[in-house]
Amino acid sequence: MWTRKKTGYLLIAIFLVAALISGCAKKETAAVSKYPDKPVDMIIAFTAGGSSDVQARIVEKYWKQEFGNTLVFQYKVGAGGQVGFTELAKARADGYTVGGVNYPHIVLQALSPQATFSKDDFVAIAQVVNDPQIIAVRKESSIKNLNELLAAAKANEGKLTLGIVGTYSGHHVAALKFMDLTGTKYSLVTFQGAADQNIALLGGHIDVMVGNLNDVMRDIDKFTILGIAADKRHPYIKDVPTFKEQNVNFVADIRRGFSVPKNTDPLVVKRLRDGFAKIAVNKEYLADMEKIGQPSEYLSGEEFQKYIDSYHNDAKAILEKYGLLKK
Repeated sequence: MWTRKKTGYLLIAIFLVAALISGCAKKETAAVSKYPDKPVDMIIAFTAGGSSDVQARIVEKYWKQEFGNTLVFQYKVGAGGQVGFTELAKARADGYTVGGVNYPHIVLQALSPQATFSKDDFVAIAQVVNDPQIIAVRKESSIKNLNELLAAAKANEGKLTLGIVGTYSGHHVAALKFMDLTGTKYSLVTFQGAADQNIALLGGHIDVMVGNLNDVMRDIDKFTILGIAADKRHPYIKDVPTFKEQNVNFVADIRRGFSVPKNTDPLVVKRLRDGFAKIAVNKEYLADMEKIGQPSEYLSGEEFQKYIDSYHNDAKAILEKYGLLKK
């Protein structure tokens, strides 16, 4: 039989539970308000000196101004970024591990048979770079323009070596797309990072490369850029025609930004997104990015997430065509 005494005990229990929950919530909110109160690990999935590293180092300069603490760089290199992205996906979702992320790399690698993560294992913080793809040869090459490359590729089917960074990466799919559009075949050579790829091309170890615009800007005089995979010419290389101008409907880019593991506290995510929004409009930051040839384009975390989701379906088509889609 239910008594007033039991009702009293129940009300006391409810009150104590509510007080406990409220106390925990207040502690969590207080902890988030102090975030970050210690250095934050920054996972970079590509080699030191490559585009991803250089761009993140510029952000590092302004991170401390905004967040009052430092970044500790952790290089987790291998498999075209998969090693680092897997490390980020499995990291503690406490806000103290942030990753430099490359898209469409993560989307594509999540579709591979060897996938160790999915695109949904990450929460987007911000996009900071939209880096159009280029196709380049070294200055000493006998190939001087796109028509000469296509002629050489058709005369030596599958023999010209084409460098890319990683498999199931933006470079990989760009190369497949280029071959599909031009009816040419190459022997693909995979590198762990842009720095390694550039060394190989300039050393004459490969014939041609698909890369980011930023990858060639620091040594622009050593390359001949055959075209830029964008809708219009880029202000950094105004004399280089788009592929569309050369009758090849080839458009491809690499988006770079930052993400955290899924299940990170929404208040921490908001703090990070708000902080990156401020960094992205800092005039000194933008000037630093331009100096090193990083094509800045900011998207908020929400906007970046929409791009990621929309690209996912588009990526399936080219991978399926080449038999590379995860079964």
